[in-house]
Amino acid sequence: MAEPALTPARPAPRITRKASLSWRSPALRGRLYQALLLLAVAVLGWLLLSNTLENMRLRGIRSGFDFLLDPAGFDIGESWLHYESNQPYWRAFLVGLLNTLRVALAGIVLATLLGTLLGIGRFSRNPLLRGLCSAYVECFRNIPLLLQLLMWYLLLTEYLPLPAEALRLGDWFFLSKSGLSFPAPTWNGGFAWEVPRLGEFQVEGGGVLTPEFLALLLGLVFYTAAFIAEIVRAGIASVPRAQHEAAASLGLSRWRTMRLVTLPQAMRLVVPPMTNQYLNLTKNSSLAVAVGYPELVSIANTSLNQTGRAVECITIIMAVYLCTSLATAGLMNAFNRRMRLRER
Repeated sequence: MAEPALTPARPAPRITRKASLSWRSPALRGRLYQALLLLAVAVLGWLLLSNTLENMRLRGIRSGFDFLLDPAGFDIGESWLHYESNQPYWRAFLVGLLNTLRVALAGIVLATLLGTLLGIGRFSRNPLLRGLCSAYVECFRNIPLLLQLLMWYLLLTEYLPLPAEALRLGDWFFLSKSGLSFPAPTWNGGFAWEVPRLGEFQVEGGGVLTPEFLALLLGLVFYTAAFIAEIVRAGIASVPRAQHEAAASLGLSRWRTMRLVTLPQAMRLVVPPMTNQYLNLTKNSSLAVAVGYPELVSIANTSLNQTGRAVECITIIMAVYLCTSLATAGLMNAFNRRMRLRER
């Protein structure tokens, strides 16, 4: 006798909940409280702004961002963007922004590489290497960043030889009080590499990284790498020991186990706190004024002294750092979503 065909079970009905307009609804009360809080913040901000502008008007202090169109009247010692003193203030701020991004991006990459190596080195079987990594972390993270910047600047400007006696690093690099000279691309008559050469009085040709840029970059990298090393160490330590034993049973070496098993699992704990270190590095670049590197805050200080537009200059600095911080956090959050473990 044939068995009766089984009818597929009907899916469970979807329960749709209509938004309640009753005051007893927690969702309605939550949205209302948020709207009231946002309104209160907006009113408070408007009162503070209007009061500030009124006080400035009574004291005869000009306000507004129209000064950005006036000629800046000061030179900038280092810039990837063509700039002259007769150009407007907005271009000077743009130069400062590009200088800030330049040192921040380079610092993030180098600090990540150095910090990751130091964090992995904390698990080395070699006691000397393990001790050196631990000593580095304890030393550099406990010395204030400003002191480290001044230390690097002193070493680069006082203890390096003169440009005419520059240290030769291989055949293409020269290091002296003028900075680090290196081969740079040129587009005069087509793409080519311009190699620096040691002249009679100075290094000629190629590109150069100034002592101010090098001091700031080295200070940010060595300081931030100490914190990244601890983050990487904690992430590796969080991986269960059974994962290492399983990898060893498959015949994987310690390096392949670290690269293929440990680090991918540690990333879900490493990425969020590392985002904070990237934000700190970008904001710490404002200390560049101590070594004379012309980044955003240095340009804003010069503009403030010349124009007296303190509120406007500070607003520009706050807006730029807010935007860069939000962009960095957004990129790292997107990367974190791609790296997180997915449960089956």
